[in-house]
Amino acid sequence: MFSFKTLQKNRTFKYGVPMVLLVVGGSFGLREFTQIRYDAQKIKRKLDPSLEARVSKQDQSLVLENEYEKMKEANLDDWKNIRGPRPWENSKDFQDQQRSMQR
Repeated sequence: MFSFKTLQKNRTFKYGVPMVLLVVGGSFGLREFTQIRYDAQKIKRKLDPSLEARVSKQDQSLVLENEYEKMKEANLDDWKNIRGPRPWENSKDFQDQQRSMQR
């Protein structure tokens, strides 16, 4: 039927088939590499078993509730916005100036 020389001369088989193989093969290759990346992130994210035993969801909710109660008791109406020193300003001089303004 067809000989090897006629397939070599055919532009579809000379350029098209390698291109399709590259695109399809590259897709599968990239999928494997990205899966390795996500697996490595899962391993990094896991906690140490001893640390995981100390951290529990119930304890975290209790801590959050305690912090919420502290914030409810705090008086947020009588606060003053105090500007910090700029990088080019001397922080000691600025603190002295702020203290003198408060008095």
